[in-house]
Amino acid sequence: MKGFFNIDRNWRGFYPQFANLLNLRKFQINGGMKVDYGQTLNLPKTDFPMRANLPQKEPEIMKSWYENDIYNKRLKRNEGHPKFVLHDGPPYANGDIHLGTALNKVLKDIIVRYYDMKGYYAPYVPGWDTHGLPTENRAIDELGLNRHEVGPVKFRTACEGIARKYIDIQRESFKRLGVVGDWEHPYITLLPQFEAKQIEVFGKMAERGCIYKGLRPVYWCPCCETALAEAEIEYMEEKNQSIYVKFALKDDKGKLKGIVDSLDNTYIVIWTTTTWTLPGNVAIAVNPDFVYAVIKAGNENYIMAKELAEATMKVAGIENYSIIGELTGAEMEYMVCRHPFLDRDSLVITGDHVTLDAGTGCVHTAPGHGVEDFEVCRKYEGLKVIVPVDGKGVLTEEAGQFAGLTYKQANKEIFKHLKETGALFADQVIEHQYPHCWRCKQPILFRATEQWFISVESFKKEALEAIKQVRWIPEWGEERISKMVAERNDWCISRQRMWGVPIPIFYCTACGKELINSETIEAVKTLFEKEGSTAWFEKDASEILPAHIKCSCGNGTFRKETDIMDVWFDSGSSHAAVLETNPQLSWPADMYLEGSDQHRGWFQSSLLTAVATKGMAPYKQVLTHGYVVDGQGRKMSKSLGNGIDPMDIVNQYGADILRLWVASSDYKTDIRISNDIIKQLAENYRKIRNTARFILGNISDFDPETMMVPYNEMEEIDKWALMRLNGLIRKVEDAFSQYEFHSFTHNVHNFCVVDMSNFYLDVLKDRLYVSSPDDKKRRSAQTAMYIILDSLVRLLAPILAFTSEEIWKYLPHRKGDNPESIQLNSWPVVNPEYDNPGLEQKWNRLIEIRDDVLKALENARNEKVIGASLEAEVRLKASGDDYKFLQENRDLLSMIFIVSNTVVEEDPKAQNIEITIVRAEGEKCERCWVYSPTVGKNEKYPTLCSRCAEILG
Repeated sequence: MKGFFNIDRNWRGFYPQFANLLNLRKFQINGGMKVDYGQTLNLPKTDFPMRANLPQKEPEIMKSWYENDIYNKRLKRNEGHPKFVLHDGPPYANGDIHLGTALNKVLKDIIVRYYDMKGYYAPYVPGWDTHGLPTENRAIDELGLNRHEVGPVKFRTACEGIARKYIDIQRESFKRLGVVGDWEHPYITLLPQFEAKQIEVFGKMAERGCIYKGLRPVYWCPCCETALAEAEIEYMEEKNQSIYVKFALKDDKGKLKGIVDSLDNTYIVIWTTTTWTLPGNVAIAVNPDFVYAVIKAGNENYIMAKELAEATMKVAGIENYSIIGELTGAEMEYMVCRHPFLDRDSLVITGDHVTLDAGTGCVHTAPGHGVEDFEVCRKYEGLKVIVPVDGKGVLTEEAGQFAGLTYKQANKEIFKHLKETGALFADQVIEHQYPHCWRCKQPILFRATEQWFISVESFKKEALEAIKQVRWIPEWGEERISKMVAERNDWCISRQRMWGVPIPIFYCTACGKELINSETIEAVKTLFEKEGSTAWFEKDASEILPAHIKCSCGNGTFRKETDIMDVWFDSGSSHAAVLETNPQLSWPADMYLEGSDQHRGWFQSSLLTAVATKGMAPYKQVLTHGYVVDGQGRKMSKSLGNGIDPMDIVNQYGADILRLWVASSDYKTDIRISNDIIKQLAENYRKIRNTARFILGNISDFDPETMMVPYNEMEEIDKWALMRLNGLIRKVEDAFSQYEFHSFTHNVHNFCVVDMSNFYLDVLKDRLYVSSPDDKKRRSAQTAMYIILDSLVRLLAPILAFTSEEIWKYLPHRKGDNPESIQLNSWPVVNPEYDNPGLEQKWNRLIEIRDDVLKALENARNEKVIGASLEAEVRLKASGDDYKFLQENRDLLSMIFIVSNTVVEEDPKAQNIEITIVRAEGEKCERCWVYSPTVGKNEKYPTLCSRCAEILG
């Protein structure tokens, strides 16, 4: 070896410039000192490539997984074992992935990997939701299509192309995140097999009698021109003009005799926040138990709830008024008012839904625009359901003079007319929560139309009971979904769109009666299985139905339903279409895992279809996570400019950093992310990686098959380290079994930084580097480090998917390990032999003393008494048990303090351990850097201490 090589003065580190060099003939220590004789230092092997270049390394690791078919090898390894089936909730295939979908997929992957390493047969079949409005909108935007002009077949073909395009894009992104599964055989809601199974589910529910067609008010989006389900509604803050309107009393049924002189100037005052619905008014609802006041103000009389009279008159700006009479709501029933601008009567009816929360206690009732209005009007014969607005939100001829206006325009024009005619009593701008379409984000209407419904009421009790049999994580999920199901109205499942699974109903062309039975369902199912659901739009009813089928009226010709099914029925049928048909899976699933919005979405639609067809929930556990928000807790949006693309994080830091973010977050609440948070996680990751890197470098000459030191012959500090490992395994196992992954990351980081880097590995370096290679004490340290890293890499595998694979590649293996991939190996288990309460108590005390000594060393360093800690001699004075403890462990003290010498003195006056730091005696050994009086005593090695001279000799 020629020339000189620089070694960092803090030689307890890594040595890239000394890769594979153990015998150094000549080297130079910073500071100019030279050594010209052969020495051996057991420097760590540092050509191990664990450096922070994850974005470059991860794609190669990922490639090897698929080239070597690791996923199927995982399944093969656990074949015949108990199953763990996590059923994937399908994301919409209508765009790139975002942080929410990344969070969701990584959480699923972590759990599946954990169960796989625990020995379960744990398949993961990913899926995609492809039908419905999101994909239609993409097709319209990207391809410039008009769905009404191109026709259903061409439009559906375009939609399928869009869906498949984004499936491919999302699939590659999910794979890049390290998510492993059966990506070549996912379930997709547009596949014929899936659609056929969905028709089967629909048929079973129809056979049970819980599917019906009826005229009911539904959520209607005029922008999307379709009915919506409750799960497709978002409530947003909105400012609206609320109005108080005078309805002239036409017939008081004799109840106001003696109270008012004439009905010509007597009015019932209603309150509404939806001015445009007034053309649909047919009644005024009052609560039968409330007291209503007759108020005289000027020349007019007003009737309203007595408790709300003062507030209402204040809004109207009327100060001089008096109550001239009272009557109950029950007494007002069947009174008749005149509509303020249409030639129509408005009947006074009673209902318990009327409250005193706001308004006048007299509720404007339009059965075509509200569920409560619709239900209460059904009790009164002759009240018509008037719907004076079409599917685009434009008022029809039934709105009289306001026909042709959009509902937003009508708000202004009706208000103006009421004011001009004197029918407006008062108005006020209010802020309230109003329902919006969760797709287009526009306000929705309540509009009575003929739709297909599922009667949730017919099996609601069963559904609520099924919820109780499920483990909900967090526990509040049970109460949330129970409340939603308990309060749920019937499920509107028909949509006025083209891209979806058709509702398999036929109508008789003669009498108009619906046709659905086991034969028709089987015919449609068989057709979809062979050709897919687009065949419904390509074929005539006669080409689908068997020729012998007749209507009860005797007619044999039919037309097809034009509506498609709600996409929630699509995904809600996946438990049947996927779990029942894939032999690798099983029904019910062990787990569903989605965002908290799915209590009203997929969790609920799956529950309802399963209970209606099978009588039980399709899942055993349901785990819910929150939303992703920015570092300040704000929802991410384009307008705020605070969105982060998950693939940007992957490209800059690596997928393992994103996976660490997922695991570090308490997903039960909203999950924060920002550039600062990611940078901090990258730093935490570096500490974990460096722990592994250090150990790998120092066991590069260690063969676990031949060099392992038996536990009872190991050094005590090495036993302590294994005891700490046992504790870590227990904590991590508990964290995973409870799905508390943030607890896992905290404990692993704490173990790597506090137990390992800051203490154990630090004090180990002298033994590792200075001892002779085969010294039993060195092999003891290597044995402990090997066992620690072998367990640690298995614990890391579900979360740091790529890093653990790299560690495994360079880790020496024992018989029984599968060196091909960490994924093909088992979860670590606690070794009871390592548990030692007495040892734990002793070393806790030693570490406490060490902490105090380190503080004293730092003070001495600041006072220039010493430089490096090896320049120090520590002098300890103690009495009683403290002195006895120090004396018993005297041989360990200099090692754990990393100083050249420690002196223990007994002092009866010492209350606690007294610490003094002085400069160590002797000269510095050029090999181990310990200061010792023995340096210079050996003629052959005049600059080495006696220990190093003996090792070299």
